[in-house]
Amino acid sequence: MLKPGRSELLEKRDRELMATIRKVYSQQKLMYENRTHQCENRIVNIFQPHVRPIVRGKDKAKTEFGAKINISEVNGFCRIDRFSWDAYNESTDLKMQVENFKHTYGCYPRVFLGDQIFLTRENRKYLKEKGIKIYGKPLGRPPKNDSQTASQKYRDKKEAAKRNHVEGKFGQGKRGYGLNNIMARLPETSESWVNAILFVMNLAKLLQVAEKWKGSFALLLKKLKAAIKNLLRLELFDKNLLLIPISNSCGA
Repeated sequence: MLKPGRSELLEKRDRELMATIRKVYSQQKLMYENRTHQCENRIVNIFQPHVRPIVRGKDKAKTEFGAKINISEVNGFCRIDRFSWDAYNESTDLKMQVENFKHTYGCYPRVFLGDQIFLTRENRKYLKEKGIKIYGKPLGRPPKNDSQTASQKYRDKKEAAKRNHVEGKFGQGKRGYGLNNIMARLPETSESWVNAILFVMNLAKLLQVAEKWKGSFALLLKKLKAAIKNLLRLELFDKNLLLIPISNSCGA
């Protein structure tokens, strides 16, 4: 360690690195003295002190390191609603995501398809007030006498399965676009990197949509051109039914 008052001899980057190392030492000492493996804002990388361990509870990786993002998906297109380096409960984002949809499309969504963690009592009440349908398990114990018919159960199960699309977006981003291997160091550049990946994924989806409707657009354009040609051959009438011929002369 440097003696007090000698840190000004270092460059700015090295001073920041030394400050991070001191903080890591304090955290490790605190955990050792209290015989624990947890502390607030624990640093796991001295070169990226903003990265936090996030407990996921998965079999392969119970703890993940990196940013936590909350995205919404509409017709195959995704947008990032929240980007955070700290762990948080994503259920608190539901109202914000629904209002973002309203701001973008001018109306509330017909159906909300989210993980069970989003369907808290407060969020269910909010969605009901907005007239938004929910497909998910109800709160509390399951009823003994299920009044749903087989067709209703099949419909609900089919609608709930649509939420797999957004889970598939994460898999697509990780396998095809390197979403699980962000090489940037700074938090700002990391966020830009992630946003760029989602942007490219949306472009790929747009190309799929354009390819699907290419024939229809070509036919529509052909009919539109024919309609314009027919209009140019017609004679227009004003409100008093006076004939107004259209001249196609180029000069006097």
